[in-house]
Amino acid sequence: MSTETSEYSAPSIADPAPLGLAGFAMTTMALSFANAGIIKEAGGAAVILALALFYGGIAQFAAGLWEFRRGNTFGATAFSSFGAFWLSYWAIGHWGAVGDIHEALGLYLLSWALFTAYMTVAALRTTTATLAVFVALTLAFIFLGIGALQNDTTGLASMTKVGGYIGILTALLAWYASAALVINSTHKKDVLPTLPR
Repeated sequence: MSTETSEYSAPSIADPAPLGLAGFAMTTMALSFANAGIIKEAGGAAVILALALFYGGIAQFAAGLWEFRRGNTFGATAFSSFGAFWLSYWAIGHWGAVGDIHEALGLYLLSWALFTAYMTVAALRTTTATLAVFVALTLAFIFLGIGALQNDTTGLASMTKVGGYIGILTALLAWYASAALVINSTHKKDVLPTLPR
């Protein structure tokens, strides 16, 4: 039997998860620093929106499509969905909102919390690294959603800041998971544990 690959054979595809996780982590980190009140520059929104469009949005969505090709339902759903989240976030920020949208924004964020919560249940069968990202992200969406719904100076500041700090933790966990996948794959051994469940 020949070891040559036929023109009809499926080419091997590298694991897209590190790309998806890195795009998610960097974009989440930038937005979370703003939500936590650490970055207060008005021009910072342009940086966040650029990341949301290209790295969090397009790159992560592409990672989701590659996960479909690999037959990974969890990865395909997670990366395609969160890529779409960042693309929609870019659209909201880019085109701007007309009038008060705090209720709509709160519902938007809490809807993402619901999606992330059931993905967290699915993540129980992945790795501890992935599960940690989903648990933290669910909490971040809940606090951010409540902060948006409150729409008052005190409540918005406190709940959104809490969501921002949880978002920073989420980003760090996602970066760890991304780094572990890249480094372990490159070194052909577990350098950074992900703790399969």
